Amino acid sequence: MSRIDDAQPFAYEFTPSRTAVVVIDMQRDFLEPGGFGETLGNDVSLLAPAIEGTARLLNAARHAGLLIIHTRECHKPDLSDCPPAKRTRGAPTLRIGDPGPMGRILIAGEPGSDIIPALAAHPGEIVIDKPGKGAFHATGLDALLRSRRITHLLFAGVTTEVCVQTTMREANDRGYECLLVEDATDSYFPAFKQAVLQMVRAQSAIVGWTASSTQIAAALSE
Repeated sequence: MSRIDDAQPFAYEFTPSRTAVVVIDMQRDFLEPGGFGETLGNDVSLLAPAIEGTARLLNAARHAGLLIIHTRECHKPDLSDCPPAKRTRGAPTLRIGDPGPMGRILIAGEPGSDIIPALAAHPGEIVIDKPGKGAFHATGLDALLRSRRITHLLFAGVTTEVCVQTTMREANDRGYECLLVEDATDSYFPAFKQAVLQMVRAQSAIVGWTASSTQIAAALSE
């Protein structure tokens, strides 16, 4: 049993063999210039700080033998899994499926949908393509976790208030004990990240816990 005594709002205990790291959508389309994030008018450099924390988390998790899962938000080339409302909402300069500097925006198999090289999945790690914000929607994630007897989830990725928070809430509803890694997630709107951290751990961990990648690494090394 590992324990993070100074997690918020109180200590977080987890068994490494029953814990998975879930890295949400650390893709070129969201983190690099020319991708979907930038077409929405966002400053993608605001997500860069999460890369170091996610790398630290992955390094510690790999060393400890934790199950590691990466997700990518992307759609089939014919957009059959993309609701029209998702594609038409907002006013981006390029919409989902449109040709962009890194191939068609948010389309599976295109360069832009790839995980950034610094955080690429290692052999044996699981990569799940998801058509929605949450990683449990229209995927086999829940069945996969249950088949591995996973009970605890450590979350990283982008953006904090959209895909990360959605997935964490989905996981909470399914009974998983969830922790959001504070320095391994970011938002185009820094205030939104801070709000999510507060919401997650409010009311004695109503959604889950928060802690840093350094705290997790220390707990895994004990």
